Amino acid sequence: MSDQIKFIVDSLNKEPFRKNYNLITFDSLEPMQLLQVLSDVLAEIDPKQLVDIREEMPEQTAKRMLNLLGILKYKPSGNATDMSTFRQGLVIGSKPVIYPVLHWLLQRPNELKKRAYLARFLIKLEVPTEFLQDETVADTNKQYEELMETFKTLHKEYEQLKTSGFSTAEIRKDISAMEEEKDQLIKRVEHLKKRVETAQNHQWMLKIARQFRVEKEREEYLAQQKQEQKNQLFHAVQRLQRVQNQLKGMRQTAADAKPESLMKRLEEEIKFNLYMVTEKFPKEIENKKKELHFLQKVVSEPAMGHSDLLELESKINEINTEVNQLIEKKVMRNEPIEGKLSLYRQQASIISRKKEAKAEELQEAKEKLASLEREASVKRNQTREFDGTEVLKGDEFKRYVNKLRSKSTVFKKKHQIIAELKAEFGLLQRTEELLKQRHENIQQQLETMEEKKGVSGYSYTQEELERVSALKSEVDEMKGRTLDDMSEMVKKLNSLVSEKKSALVSVIKELRQLRQKCQMASINPHCEKS
Repeated sequence: MSDQIKFIVDSLNKEPFRKNYNLITFDSLEPMQLLQVLSDVLAEIDPKQLVDIREEMPEQTAKRMLNLLGILKYKPSGNATDMSTFRQGLVIGSKPVIYPVLHWLLQRPNELKKRAYLARFLIKLEVPTEFLQDETVADTNKQYEELMETFKTLHKEYEQLKTSGFSTAEIRKDISAMEEEKDQLIKRVEHLKKRVETAQNHQWMLKIARQFRVEKEREEYLAQQKQEQKNQLFHAVQRLQRVQNQLKGMRQTAADAKPESLMKRLEEEIKFNLYMVTEKFPKEIENKKKELHFLQKVVSEPAMGHSDLLELESKINEINTEVNQLIEKKVMRNEPIEGKLSLYRQQASIISRKKEAKAEELQEAKEKLASLEREASVKRNQTREFDGTEVLKGDEFKRYVNKLRSKSTVFKKKHQIIAELKAEFGLLQRTEELLKQRHENIQQQLETMEEKKGVSGYSYTQEELERVSALKSEVDEMKGRTLDDMSEMVKKLNSLVSEKKSALVSVIKELRQLRQKCQMASINPHCEKS
């Protein structure tokens, strides 16, 4: 087993896989990762198998791998019981099942690639014998078999040519032809170089051409990267939608997580599924079988002419008359027990029809719900792309609504306060107008009284005096502040002068000493020499 794992790890670390595994990391892979490794190896053999197993159901993954392994003629060891174990192990990613498959695939990759390629064209499509009775289908099937035989012969010829190889004479002839083409191309390049060299700024033009070619290649590479990114984004969006749907289902389940409600829901689902499995689906299958049997019978019979159709119509008319006679006899009898039974049968048939109709309505409602959920997820993605915000749902939407309600109440209160303030402002404005009007009336009365008393303009003069006195007090205050500032400045200057005087005292002392020395030197004749 260890040699098998070592061979698998060495093969996966080589081209074209380059997994960079060691024995420990490979043995510690999860079942899902191990199935992805097996899918990658199968994709190297058949490119159609290149899928991400996270994007498909486990049953589909197992079916796909089993089909390809059957085409590649892989035979697991054991009997029929072991075969069922093999299928189960392939579904769950069991190591005892996956390791032998990987070992067998990695031992003969080229042979299996060839087998997978041939299987695409050589696996015969089985057509039922009933359809082969049609001439068009039979001719098409015959052409299909002839093309398959032609492919076999052509592939054999290709393999023979591939293994036989070419003769030395043909190889030499091809080499000489290629050398001649090379010489012609060199001459053509030299001629073009000479033509280009005569042009002005040819070096600059060649540089621009090289840059253009490089940018063109870069543009193609970026376009390819853009397409890859789009594909990755599409797959990521699909995975996100699937995970969101799962999360939504889990949230709904958690919101209604009481045991009684869960049991009730499970019982309803079991009853519905049991009805669908035991009653509805068997009836539909039986009807389809009858319809298929009838169609097969019609196809197997020879073409009918006009006389056959007339004969069938006469038979139908006879049977209808017999049925009518039997109905009349039954009505004439009018047995009470039979009448009660017919009533019960009628009620039972009505109930069964209602039951079938409700089951169909329920199935349609489920399908409609699934389609609406898909449409809602698409709309959410479009909204997210346009707006960049997430659409609220469930509990988040309820919280948002409650928040809006609380804000609405606060807004109403603030709006009421603003209305009260506006009403009060209007009242104050009206009061101001009344007071102004009253002031004007009083002012007019005062002026008339002043004229009567012979002192017109007294109130105006009084107001002017008060205003002048107020201005004088302000000027006096400014003067006082100015005098204070000047006195403060004088103090600062005096202190500065005293500081300078104190600093000059030592200098004056030194200057006096120097003067005395100089006077002594002028008296002494040797002063200059000293």
